[in-house]
This record gives sequence, C-alpha cells and structure tokens, in this order.
Amino acid sequence: MKRVVLKGILGRKFRTILTAFAIVLGVAMVSGSYVLTDTISKAFNVIFASSYSQTDAVISGKKVVQYSQSGNALVSPDVLSLVRNVDGVGAASGEIIDYTGNSDQAKILDKQGNVITGNGNPTFGFGIDPDQPRFNPLKLTVGRWADGKDEVVIDAATADKYGFHVGDRVNIAVGGIHRFRLVGIAKFGDVASVGGATISIFDPTTARAVLNKDGFDIVSVSAKPGVSAAELIANLKPVLPSTVQVQTGNEQAKSDEQGVATFIKLIRYVLLGFGGVALFVGGFVIFNTLSITVAQRTRELATLRTLGASRRQVLRSVVLESLVLGVGASVVGLACGIGLAQGLSALFKALNLALPEASMVIAPRTVIVSIGMGTLVTVAAGLFPAIRATRIAPVAAVREGGAGSTGQTSRRSIIAALAVVGASVASLGFGLYVSGVPTPLRILSLVGGALALFVGTAMVAPRLVKPLASVVGRPAAAFGGVAGRLARGNAIRNPGRTAATAAALMIGLALVTFVSVLATALRGSDAKAITRQLNADYVAVTQNGWASLPTGVGKGIAATPGVQVASSVRGEQASVNGSDILVSGVDPATIANVYRFDWKEQASLARLDGTGAIVSKTMASDKHLRVGSSFVLTTPAGTKFDLRVHGIYAPPRFDPLLGQVVLTTETFDRHFQRPSDSLVLVRSTRSETELAAAVTKYPDARVLTRSAFITDRTKDMQNLLNMLYVLLALSVVVSLFGMVNTLVLSVFERTREIGMMRAIGLTRRQTRRMVRHESVITALIGAALGIPVGIGLAAGVVGALAKYGLSLSIPIGPLVTFGIVAAVAGIIAAVMPARRAARLDVLTALQYE
Repeated sequence: MKRVVLKGILGRKFRTILTAFAIVLGVAMVSGSYVLTDTISKAFNVIFASSYSQTDAVISGKKVVQYSQSGNALVSPDVLSLVRNVDGVGAASGEIIDYTGNSDQAKILDKQGNVITGNGNPTFGFGIDPDQPRFNPLKLTVGRWADGKDEVVIDAATADKYGFHVGDRVNIAVGGIHRFRLVGIAKFGDVASVGGATISIFDPTTARAVLNKDGFDIVSVSAKPGVSAAELIANLKPVLPSTVQVQTGNEQAKSDEQGVATFIKLIRYVLLGFGGVALFVGGFVIFNTLSITVAQRTRELATLRTLGASRRQVLRSVVLESLVLGVGASVVGLACGIGLAQGLSALFKALNLALPEASMVIAPRTVIVSIGMGTLVTVAAGLFPAIRATRIAPVAAVREGGAGSTGQTSRRSIIAALAVVGASVASLGFGLYVSGVPTPLRILSLVGGALALFVGTAMVAPRLVKPLASVVGRPAAAFGGVAGRLARGNAIRNPGRTAATAAALMIGLALVTFVSVLATALRGSDAKAITRQLNADYVAVTQNGWASLPTGVGKGIAATPGVQVASSVRGEQASVNGSDILVSGVDPATIANVYRFDWKEQASLARLDGTGAIVSKTMASDKHLRVGSSFVLTTPAGTKFDLRVHGIYAPPRFDPLLGQVVLTTETFDRHFQRPSDSLVLVRSTRSETELAAAVTKYPDARVLTRSAFITDRTKDMQNLLNMLYVLLALSVVVSLFGMVNTLVLSVFERTREIGMMRAIGLTRRQTRRMVRHESVITALIGAALGIPVGIGLAAGVVGALAKYGLSLSIPIGPLVTFGIVAAVAGIIAAVMPARRAARLDVLTALQYE
C-alpha cells in the first residue's frame, strides 16, 4: 500500500503541488515569525549583554513608573565620589545610558536639516567616559571617542545611511539645535543595525549639560581582583541612598531587556496568529482537495478492496498520503519562512518599525514547531476524507464511472452545524462581555469561538450555496450567455464542494472585514473624542506626534504677533498608590480657552493653586476621591508630595488629551525633573506657515491645524491597518490556490462532460468563460459569507468596548472593494483551469472515464 500511495502522489504531481502550496504558505509564516523574532531577540541580547559584560555592579535609580519621559531617579555625582572610596571597588564610572528611549532623546539632523527617525524610532543620547573603556557597551569602527563639549560619536547605521564621516559637522536637536564635530563612529558588538534608532555618544559631562541632567542614569562599578560581585554589592548597599538600587551586571542587563522581551513576544504571537490563520485556511483547502480526489478515485479504491485491501489499509493509505504531503510541504515551508523573515523585516522598515538586526537565527524549536504544525494540520484535514474512503464498497469497481460526491447535507449535519455556531457565539460572548475572566481564559474563549464560528459557517454553507449562487450568479447568467448559465448550474450542482471552496476565502475576507470595521470604529471614535475636547485653532506637536516638546516651543508661539492664546500642556507619568497615571501641567488662566472640560464637580480654574489638582472621574472612582480629598503623588524620580482634589472632570476614556491628574504648570515644574510639553494648544488668526516659522529653532516641532491634528492623531491606526491587511493577504493567497485546485480537479472530473459540450457546439472561448464565471461565483459566495461574519465579529467587539466611547460604523467603500477583490481573485484562480479545459481534445475527452 505504501508503494501505491507514493506512486499515486508522484502520478498526480500537479495536483499534489497545488495542494501542498496551501500548507507551504502557512508553515512559511510560522517559521518566518520564529526566525524574525529570534534574530531580533539575539540582536537585543548582544546589545544588553555587551553593555555590562565587564561590569560587576550597576547602580541606578529605582523605577517608580513605566514609560517616563524624564526617566527614573538620577544617581547623584556625590554617589559616584562615595562609591569610589568603598572597599573592593576597582573602578567606577558615571554614565548616561537609558534604554527606555524617553528621557535621553538626542535627535540627529541629516544634512538637509531634517530630524532623522522623526516618525517614532528611539533617538538615544549616551554619555560614556572615554577614560573607562571597560564600561563602554559600544566599539569603534572608525575614529575615537568623544572627549569634549563640541565632540560626538554616532552609530554606524546612521552614518552609513546619511553619509556622515569623521570630521563632519553634525547638528543634534535637544531643546534647541547644538552643533558638534563627528570624531568617531561606533556600533554594538556584531549587531549590524539598531533598527531605526539613532545613537549620539558624548562624554558624560557634555551629555549631562546637553540633556539637562543633574546626575547620572547609572554608575558602573568593577571590583578589585579577588573581590566577587556579591561581596562588592554587599559593600556598596550600606552607603547608597534609598532612591537608588544596585544589581550585578547580568541582573541589570535582564532588567533592561524585560520591556524589549515583552515587545518581541507580542510581535511573535501576532505573527504566529496570522500563520495559524493561513494554516487553518490551508486545512480547508486540503480537506476539500482530498474529499474530491477520494470521490474521483472511487473505482481505484474499490479495485484495491476487490484485490484484498481491508478498510484499515485503505484508511492508512489516505492518511499516509496526507502525512507525506504534510511533511513535504512543511519542509518546503520551513525553508520559505527564512526568506519570508527577510520580507517581514522589510515590511517593518517600510512602516517605520525597523528593529535591530543580527545574524539569522534558526532554532531547533523553529524546525520542530513548523514541521509539526504543518503535518498535524494536513493529517487532521485528511482524516475525514480517509474515513469516507473506507466506506467505498468493492462492487463500485465494476460500476460505470466514478461515484462523485453529491455534496448534499443531511438534516443531522445542519443540526450539528447550528450547534457549532451556537457554541461559538456563546464562547465569543463569554470572552467579550463577562467581567473578571482571567486573561488566558478570555483569549482562549475568543480564539476558540472565532475558529468555531468559521467551522460552523462552513458547515451551514452548503445549504446557502443555492440561494447565494442564484443572486451572485445572476450577472453571469444575464450577460455571460450559455457559459454563464452553465457556470451557475455547475456551482449549484455540488453545493458541498462549492461551499468548502468558498469557505477558505470566507475566512480571509471575514478577518479583513473585521479589521476594517473595527479600525473604522476606532478612528471614528478617536476623532469624536478629540473633537469633543479640542477648542483650539492649531496644535503644536513633535514629528511623531507622541514624543515630548521642549518648553520653548510654547513660549515661542506665545510671543508671535496675532496669537491670542498659546497654552502649553506638560505631560509625565507618575504613581498614585502604586498605580501608574498620566499627569498634565496646564496654565489655569488659558487652558479653558482651548480645551473643553466636561465637569462632573465644577472647579474654578482661577483658584487652582500649588496644592490643588483636578482629577478624572475614573480616577476619583477608583481611588475613592471627592472634592476636598487628599492623595499622595509620586514622581518618576521618587519624590512624593500631597495634593488636594480641587475638581473632577470626565475626559473621554478613548484618547484623552489631558491626564488623570491635572496640576498647574508651576506645580508641575516644581516637582517633576526636566519638564516638557506633550502639546501646545493655540488660538490665533495667523496662518499655519506663520506659526511654523516661530518654532524653526526646534526642528522636531510642527504646527498643525485642528483638522490636520485629528487626522495625524489617527494615522498610526491606519499604518497598523495596512500592516494587518498585508499579513491577512496570506490567507487570501492560500484560499486562491484552493480555488485553483478545486477548479483543476473539477475540470478533470468533468472531462467527458466538457467533451460532449464541445461536441455539440460549445466553443473554446465559451469553455474558458464558463470556468471563469464558475470561479467568480464561488469567490463571491465566499465574500457573501465572509463579509457578514466579519461585520458580526467587529460588532461584538465594538459592543464590548462601548463603555470606552466606541460606536459601530460600517465602511461601505472598503467592503465593496473586498467584494471586487474576491471577484478578481476568482478570475485569477480560473486562468489556468480555464485554459486547460479549453484545450481538451474532444475525441479524447469523450473516451475519458
């Protein structure tokens, strides 16, 4: 039987290749996801490991909040002097190194004066002591280290891309523009690129002056010979202030890497999710293909039964065929995934999400999981056709023709399908609407419910094929003549096969529709939320829209003739009772002119003083606060101070422009280190160009009109949507090959029928048109199933998020586009099968069995 199976596979090479391609694409996505994220992870490991490879102890400020603009508590220069006198200390160096990318921003300008990586990538500013090379995380590729107030070293990737050479003058924006002489170029170990990030390396004194820091981010310490890291740390702890902490170099590296590791895991899971979708769609393709081939091989399998093959042997033969197909396709998919990893990396670069690069990593786990998943999906998809093959009776070998599957669905099948759909809706409802559910269980419920919904819809689909085909096939019948009418009849003739083919496309279109509808709801809700808050003519922000602005931007705009109001909004993270919150600093005299407060307990902004704060309704509820209540606010530097609730307002829960706590600018500046603005709200009769001229000394700042600001605020959502479309396109491509496969097999099955139609006058052109129309009808059935399912899923999610201000909005244009894409996919899928059908020799076809 093994030889029979292998000869059968080799004898149907074209059919085998088309079937295998569905699994190849899915496995390529899985293996590519692992290769890409493992390679990125390796690059970060090199960066962090090299940072502390020769460091025995690292002293740093304690982290109070996440994602602070100003950074953690700084290590005082006095601490550095103290540490150098501790027993066991061989050397110590104060450094400016903050891998969060928020507090040490030094934006390099290209030779045209534009900010490099102004679209969101980190712009690191480091301060490294040239006299302590053992603590330096980078290595020079050319030149020397900076050792003066007008000298700088930059990373190799930036130098190569923008044509900088040692000796050039480099402008760097930190607040205003500072001019330096490039004395060296460096990189992290063997890491070829740090993604889209830029690095400016100064000596510590210059870095502190430029970045406005009165201390160091870290103090690196090495032990004397014979002193262990543990002994060194034990000697250091008693002399250190409570605002700092000390760890070994390895511990500090792991601490720095935590946030990055979480981000990499997120990327990995998202990409694996899309790979899983492609494999899931591929499972439908394989199920459909093997079901058709089993039906077409009725006489072959019955003959084997006549010659003595048992049911078990027939079952094994079909399962073995699936196994061989799955293993072979998975191996090819694994290899293709390596190339796909490069493509995904290029995609991230195109979306301004470039990540560090190192030599490619192909881990054993990647090989095992990729081949295992591909093989498992293939065998599982082939199991039902294999069981069906065992039911073929030996007498079928002497019957005329093959016993093709009718594709009819029984009442029992419909009941089972409806039960699956009901269970999927219940699972989705549980995951979306039940509160207090643990996150893993919620994710399992949502994913399981969505998969079950697709399966249930595919099971119901055969009953829907006839009415759907009569509707979507009407244009073909009306304008396609005899070929169009025959095509509609062919689609209806075997509803099970048509439904299974359409189901593969249905899944991809359902997911694309879901993403589009949800993104439309998010963008629309975001625009409404901003419009509800904003009462300004213009808004000043950074190039990427979220980084901090120098406080001089607001002052410069305010000094411009014709500006009535320029109200700066400070922004920083802080902590209240262990919870991270956003704190805003505003000018009480001007903020109400450009921002609409939705008061729940009215406050007089004119009476807001240094001890008062306006808090959001959500925070007041969570922390049990009311007007007159007191609470303690902790800054990123660890400073604590008391505040009294002066008023309560209700900003939109979706994209608020002000934080949960609003202070006066004076209070904010007094307690937060290195204050900066998140945006500047402007009322002015001046033009956008005239206002932009007021901030030319700040190249990272820009002034937008109110409508442009709203559009800009939601553009990242569109970028994300575009990336999701690209990734979901893989499942559509898989379903496309499934349609090609089904049409090719259908042409084989109907060889004699096509020959008879040709004999009675059907032309080659009409034959091609018939196959084309059938393919388009099948694709449109997939769209008619997938688009409503996608809308339903999005409606469920929007309903669950209604408390955050989301409302459902159907994007008619994109949905019509998806329908057109489905029709085009049908046309493309039919090209080869249509030509094959038209080229059939009439006499040979009439003799075909």
